[in-house]
Amino acid sequence: MNTSTTARHNDLNSSSVFGAPCWVSLTTPALDEAEAFYHAVLGWDWRVGRLGEQYRFASVRGVPVAGVSAMGVGATPGVWTPFFAVGDADDTVARSRERGGTTAVGPLSFPPGRAAVLADRDGASFGIWEGELVSEWEKWRRAAPAFVELHTRDAFDATIFYAEVLGWASGGPGCCEVRYEDEEVVLRSGDDVVARIHSGAVDSAPDPSVRPRWQVHFSVESVAACVRAAREHGGSVLEGDENAAEAVLADPSGARFVVNAMED
Repeated sequence: MNTSTTARHNDLNSSSVFGAPCWVSLTTPALDEAEAFYHAVLGWDWRVGRLGEQYRFASVRGVPVAGVSAMGVGATPGVWTPFFAVGDADDTVARSRERGGTTAVGPLSFPPGRAAVLADRDGASFGIWEGELVSEWEKWRRAAPAFVELHTRDAFDATIFYAEVLGWASGGPGCCEVRYEDEEVVLRSGDDVVARIHSGAVDSAPDPSVRPRWQVHFSVESVAACVRAAREHGGSVLEGDENAAEAVLADPSGARFVVNAMED
């Protein structure tokens, strides 16, 4: 590992986010419609940053929490993608390819860092980010995202892939720890659960009908209010209702996300 790579690892480790989700980003064919929808449902404010008009930043009480980028009209439905902090994007992409993953985009430079969008062996898309974080990690997690969750065919095979690619449980300073809790693989950074991976009970065979995907969860004060606002602003409710503690919603472009009631 060269000196610059070591420095990047140390920067990440000092923030205690090495291998952890550090950002979420939405791609959508309708940028203005997405802004209006998420402002109504999640209360987000929006601004244009240094990446130009086609990439905008959402914030909660002044803390940047998510990004949204435009894609061509008529393209695939909108999608939320979690990004994981890494020390070196090129090395991470190489490790992914060696283990059967694919690369959709990058690594590309987006000052103050570099990003790539990958897919694991089963096709679930995720991003990686090398460089200075958009938001201080603790503030970002407390402001909006609760955690990210991978629905996949084989949780243990997926965990091995991500552990090798992202350095989970590697023993280094700031790396995430992996545990098995309540029939799920749980990723922890310190005491915080930052990601979950599940595919059913531990003794069950991998389910070939599952379409592997990462799902982003946002903690909210009122699930009922989010459900009502989603319906009123062109979205849909895929699971749950106004009386549930959790609901799976879709925005007008079809991008899925989950809202969870904040813990007291």
